[in-house]
Amino acid sequence: MSTQALGSRAILGRLYMRLTAGSIGWIDRLSFYVDSDQEGEHKWLGMTPQMREWIGGRLIKGLRDFGVKIQNKDFEASIGIGLNEIRRNKTQQIMSRVDGLASRANTHGARLLSDLIIAGESTVCYDGEFFFDTDHSEGDSGTQSNLITVDISALPAEVHGSITNPSVEEMQQAMLQGVQTMFGFKDDQGEPINELENQFVAMVPTGLWSSGVTAVSASQLAAGQTNVIPNLPNFSITVVPSPRLTWSSDFALFGVSGNDGVAPFIRQEEQPLNVSVQAEGSPEEFHNKRHVYGVDYTGNFGPGFWQKAVKVKLA
Repeated sequence: MSTQALGSRAILGRLYMRLTAGSIGWIDRLSFYVDSDQEGEHKWLGMTPQMREWIGGRLIKGLRDFGVKIQNKDFEASIGIGLNEIRRNKTQQIMSRVDGLASRANTHGARLLSDLIIAGESTVCYDGEFFFDTDHSEGDSGTQSNLITVDISALPAEVHGSITNPSVEEMQQAMLQGVQTMFGFKDDQGEPINELENQFVAMVPTGLWSSGVTAVSASQLAAGQTNVIPNLPNFSITVVPSPRLTWSSDFALFGVSGNDGVAPFIRQEEQPLNVSVQAEGSPEEFHNKRHVYGVDYTGNFGPGFWQKAVKVKLA
């Protein structure tokens, strides 16, 4: 590639091309998107009323005022490319750095959301309790827990493992207990909130991935019995291994079917991913003999509906 081809036009073309890969797919499944036009926001008004028999006039029910504030933050990453590097035609090295910049931008959301999930036992959500907690209560819901412990030694499994290396049977049963717990959650009006849920994401530390992915995909278990998970109609659990999780014997289940328009987390965006450049003819080139390429973003993630999430601790 010639020196001319390594100008800002070519480099920006490469950067935009790499950015089109987009963010990691599970982010969209675990969060719902909210536009923001101020420093921080988000609140909602509880769940809509249940249908009732029409007796007399309409019964207008006020909505309970729930909310959580998500503070928007500015994020950026920038690289400098010296004019000497361009003049010496260091094509491969330059484009490698450009690819790295795009990769960091595309995985930024995964880092933010992973941090939020990891801190779920200490992050306050809209009901005033921690996101993963044992005493959620709002309106007519009663007390509910989305933080459960599964004693794998007590499970009716033919093969037993350890909490950091459970057998496929133990992992399968632990996942089903998490799903069963989620099915039991009620909203602020005492109505089931997950009766339409049929798609789930299990986010696991890398050490639990092998048993986890086998638990949701193998047609038979160790003793030859049928594995119910892949044989359930209109039901799926997708296992996502996360190298960012600091857990070794815990995993989290999330309801992601979107049938009811709610999600475990909020993805709030004030300014989408933006690319900036100071290149040919810029003060940066004149004073420092380099071109600068940067990406920036303003937004944040916050806890949404805890009822769409269960943390499972293996014991």
